[in-house]
Amino acid sequence: MNTLSYKTVSATKETADKKWHLVDAEGQTLGRMASKVAKIIRGKHKTNFTPHADCGDYVVVINADKINLSGNKWDEKVYTRHTGYPGGQRTATASELLAKRPERLVEMAVKGMLPKNRLGNQLYKNLYVYAGAEHNQEAQKPALLDLDTIK
Repeated sequence: MNTLSYKTVSATKETADKKWHLVDAEGQTLGRMASKVAKIIRGKHKTNFTPHADCGDYVVVINADKINLSGNKWDEKVYTRHTGYPGGQRTATASELLAKRPERLVEMAVKGMLPKNRLGNQLYKNLYVYAGAEHNQEAQKPALLDLDTIK
């Protein structure tokens, strides 16, 4: 019996088959969509998933300004940041953030579901979010992805 045939193969950044996906966020619930996008960026949908390597795919999210939130989250969900100066804590509700920068809602939701380390920062760069239906990744020919097929 050849024991070398049972060797586990780990995917690396170089051997990963990275694809481009297009996700339409219109009518999608923010958290549910973000968790599925984070799974695709991380590579957990692939059979050769390796936790310590960037083996996920690229995701382009369009229509981020048409995202949904359930309940009263538009007025009650608060995003807090700090400028770095004394007394520099700033807060904004989800509706205020949507009016100012709608892409930021999706970016923050997905980033919060990625690992909090150097790998997570590297994976975050595989996400491209646009408020409207137009995007700058036509040259990569992203395939439209139906999020309802992902568990």
